[in-house]
Amino acid sequence: MTDTHTHDAAKTKAEASFKRKEQQARDGAIAMNEYLAAQVAERAKMEKLRALRLAKQAEAEQEPDVTPKPKPKAKAKRKAAAH
Repeated sequence: MTDTHTHDAAKTKAEASFKRKEQQARDGAIAMNEYLAAQVAERAKMEKLRALRLAKQAEAEQEPDVTPKPKPKAKAKRKAAAH
């Protein structure tokens, strides 16, 4: 009887371990898919922002600079210190 009981307990333990490992493998696959999808979304976002930045830079290069250059400030004259 103890042999059968030990065998059943070992079989139950092995089945539980196998099921746990199968669940971990499924969870791992799901997590990897989510990670890869997030990477794809991040790259798409970066490409869009880069395209917008480059378009803005190209537009800025084509427009003439219409802002007047500031005049240099005259240096303030210092009064000689009286001793």
